[in-house]
Amino acid sequence: MTGTLAKNEKRRTPRLRRAGKGRTLRARLVLFFSVTLVVVCAAMALTTVYVQRVYLLGDLDQRVTDAAERSQGGLQRRTGDASDLGFLSERGQPAGTLAARFDDDGEVLAAEVVSQNGRQTVLSAAQRAALDGISADGSLHTRTIPGLGTYRLTAIGGDGIPVLAGLPMGNVQRMMNGLVVAEVVIAGVGLTAAACVSAIVVRRRLRPLGRVAATAADVSRTPLNRGEVTGLTRVPPADTDPGTEVGQVGIALNHLIDHVESSLGERQQTEDRMRRFLADASHELRTPLASIAGYAELMDRGSRTIAPELAWRRVSAQSARMTGLVEDLLLLARLDEGRPLESAEVNVATLVAEAVWDAQASGGDHDWRLALRLGVPSSVVGDASRLHQVVANLLANARAHTPKGTKISVIVETTDAHCVIRVRDDGPGIPPDLLTSVFERFTRADASRSRAVGGTGGGAGLGLAIAAAITEAHGGRIDVESRPGCTEFSVTLPTSGGGTPTEALRKRGHASP
Repeated sequence: MTGTLAKNEKRRTPRLRRAGKGRTLRARLVLFFSVTLVVVCAAMALTTVYVQRVYLLGDLDQRVTDAAERSQGGLQRRTGDASDLGFLSERGQPAGTLAARFDDDGEVLAAEVVSQNGRQTVLSAAQRAALDGISADGSLHTRTIPGLGTYRLTAIGGDGIPVLAGLPMGNVQRMMNGLVVAEVVIAGVGLTAAACVSAIVVRRRLRPLGRVAATAADVSRTPLNRGEVTGLTRVPPADTDPGTEVGQVGIALNHLIDHVESSLGERQQTEDRMRRFLADASHELRTPLASIAGYAELMDRGSRTIAPELAWRRVSAQSARMTGLVEDLLLLARLDEGRPLESAEVNVATLVAEAVWDAQASGGDHDWRLALRLGVPSSVVGDASRLHQVVANLLANARAHTPKGTKISVIVETTDAHCVIRVRDDGPGIPPDLLTSVFERFTRADASRSRAVGGTGGGAGLGLAIAAAITEAHGGRIDVESRPGCTEFSVTLPTSGGGTPTEALRKRGHASP
């Protein structure tokens, strides 16, 4: 696990570096807003130019048509020849007005234009050539006349005299060019101001996200592959408002950091428990092995300080002690793995009574009491030998840690759903600092590792751990309450609907030593 965390930290650094080469979120947002505004402004400007151009051309076309009709009316009142364009000298003809007359074949006979000084100017042949091809059907045409510019032209005939009239498009073009310039200037200034405002707003709005990122970067620099990990940086409360997206990210990051810190704390505790477990187990096995080696050496040298029979008895006792310890460790390992226990109907009242009688026989210097409060039959489904071991360990624990004459009461209570076994004594009680860890492995009241020879699991600090593991494997629970003058262990087992004994252990998963 440590190696995996180290590899993950190594892989994370290049990824962060690569991410820094791209555009930041701030730059992308400002660019997005700017491009959007440019597109919107361009669409509005093009629409405005198009609408304005249509309007101006429509107005110009109407004036051209009016000029043609007015010219035709003027010709009807005049008595000149076919090339007479005298109507251009009448009042109301603006400068730049162009008029022409043509024959039935469409050939231009005369063409003149009103100059800026109000006089009529005859068009040259090249200029008149630009008027060819315009039929007298009232349709509007755009032609570029050399020396005069672009004109909007129309020719009308009908029942009157055919005549061509036109007005220059210079004013329209100048107005459109001015409109385009004005829109470009206004759009440029507006877009620049909008981009600056967007950059400022985005920068301010993203400052909390920057602080969240700084918190994540600070946590990523913390070594997580070794030692105890505490005090990881958290996102400040000001950046954890659930009403904002950044606040939601901050809350999620804080939850993630809490989860990582608690997981690493549990990992550290597991490693500490494993180290303590290995140290305690090694010592517990080393003590009887040292005794066996010592007695073997004495017998090998033929020492007269101890009789061979006594030495063999001591070797047998230490061997039994080591065997019992190994068997207890194997039992805990099997329970941790969730191996199935035997499953049969067990009469708890009978089992507890037999365990109390056995304890009374081996510990007659204590006052043993048994009370059966059976509302319903005290039957459970489980492993009789393991349940007997639970009761025996609790009784041995009460006898080992209380002075002579202590009253030890064992009570069996039953309900429709549970069977409860209570082991209560009026001894000195359990020290408060050990009460929370009393069911952990190798937990002992004495801090030293030296104890009297003999006993099985209790002397090594495994008795209560075994009792708790077996109880949990049967789908029950074990609790303890202690104060000076009263200590009570209670084992609660399901009387029905509990399934097989190891079902609860499978549900909770494998426990670590």
